[in-house]
Amino acid sequence: MPGPRHLIEGVTYPSLERAAPSLASGAWIDSTVGDALRATTRLMPDRAAFISDERTLTFRDFDESTDRLGAALLSIGLCPGDRAIFQLGTTVETAIALLACFKAGVVPVCSLPQHRSVEIGQLTRQAGAKAYFVQADFGSNFDMVGFANSMVEAHPSLKHLIVVRGEAAAGGYSLQSLIESMPLSTAHDRLADIVVASEDVLSFQLSGGTTGMPKIIPRFHAEYLGHSSALMHHYRMDVDSRVIWSLPLLHNAGQLYSLIPTVLRGVTSVLMARVDIRHMLTLIERHRVTHALSIGPIAPQLLTYPDVEKHDLSSLQLFATMNRADALEARLKVPCSNLFGITEGLLLGAPADAPAFVRHHTQGWSSCASDAIRLLAPESETLVEPGQSGELCIKGPSTLTGYFDNAQANAEAFTSDGYYRTGDMMIERVVDGITCYSFEGRLRDNVNRGGEKIGCEEVEAFVCRHPAVTDAKLVAMPDPHYGEKGCIYIIPRPGATAPDVQSLARFLVEQGLAKYKCPERIETIDSFPVTRVGKLDKPAMRRWIAEKISTEKALAQGEKS
Repeated sequence: MPGPRHLIEGVTYPSLERAAPSLASGAWIDSTVGDALRATTRLMPDRAAFISDERTLTFRDFDESTDRLGAALLSIGLCPGDRAIFQLGTTVETAIALLACFKAGVVPVCSLPQHRSVEIGQLTRQAGAKAYFVQADFGSNFDMVGFANSMVEAHPSLKHLIVVRGEAAAGGYSLQSLIESMPLSTAHDRLADIVVASEDVLSFQLSGGTTGMPKIIPRFHAEYLGHSSALMHHYRMDVDSRVIWSLPLLHNAGQLYSLIPTVLRGVTSVLMARVDIRHMLTLIERHRVTHALSIGPIAPQLLTYPDVEKHDLSSLQLFATMNRADALEARLKVPCSNLFGITEGLLLGAPADAPAFVRHHTQGWSSCASDAIRLLAPESETLVEPGQSGELCIKGPSTLTGYFDNAQANAEAFTSDGYYRTGDMMIERVVDGITCYSFEGRLRDNVNRGGEKIGCEEVEAFVCRHPAVTDAKLVAMPDPHYGEKGCIYIIPRPGATAPDVQSLARFLVEQGLAKYKCPERIETIDSFPVTRVGKLDKPAMRRWIAEKISTEKALAQGEKS
């Protein structure tokens, strides 16, 4: 294992002391994602790699398309180690674009289609991105290509705009035309000149930090392959498995649960462009899906869907969700388990044959046997007593080695002996000899809206730009579908009236904030509560809004009866 070939300044690469035992234990796989696809294609060229409503892509077509696109990216001037902004949904074309970059050594910056000028501008500047992949037909109310053009004009580092599922913009390219312009034989010759190492950077994933602006998390070929392989073993997935994925494929979860199992082991992935419960269950029945995994607001929608019994779900071996696995199992009549994952490199879960208490009342245990886990008292390095809640701290083969080009964040992110501080509170439980972990809440300040982390500080700063606002604090409020939504407490300026939800959202979007981050409830207040030591008491504000929503719900039910 020669080490990385294409060094990127600002990346903290894993040390030899981490790499050697990770390879020896099998926690890393000494290959690249591109080579993994080539190996799988040789074994099963005509098997379906991806199935969508529009098309089925075999491994042969997947491998050839990504060879041609990867070579085309090199031919237009991109080089291994260059970064590319990705604003794409969950489609077969997204999988093709990702693998083409992986083969060419180009590093995707895995953004979201919902991000706007604030996030894309910051990511472009920080990553030094040279290319921009954008999906033309994502949604109907926003001109994605026009927005991408404006970003290219505003940021000189962006040299190449590639439009996916649409016509090329002026001076740019379409994904399909790049593929069609590159003969397969020429592509093979061009890629043969490029050596990508297993320790090279695979992608730039994003952290949902508390400051709002996502931090960049480099992931590497060998560790990513190993991490996904361990997950597959944990969930009893093999070559005959079929998974369904309806959330962003660019997410770390989408790639570890869906994309990489397909590439590495030949699992067939059924892709959905958006969440639609009736259609999801229809696809599970039609394609005999064995594993459904969700980090978003799918479980609550399944629980309220009235026609579950009309669908044949007998092929499902496991449905894994962020929470409410017990209720979901009772509803679907298939094994369900809770999960937990962070992009910084930990995946907790429980397979279908784990004890019911573990699956339903904990987040399971790590899929990687080499992960070391500690629960520490907040803001200390002291282990909590057994049965006590503590901050989850981790160190393992896939644990973050350092945020990209962010010395301040790195100085705060680790203990003195190198454990990553997750900011999540857990309790350790031992069930039938299995050490597992129950999620208790977050130490850091954000809202988890269906799996998307919204940094409270960022939203608060934007809201405080409003002329009617003196100060504002965002807290999470309970929501039956998304788990949480944002509630903003506003102290209005003297003589001013606080904006309503709709007008505040318009203002925030005009200021450049992504729409999904906009608060969905406003409460006015004269002053913010404080603790006995004079610190802001956000737990009290979260409790207030939860109690108020509960009271409103009870009153509404009483009026109906």
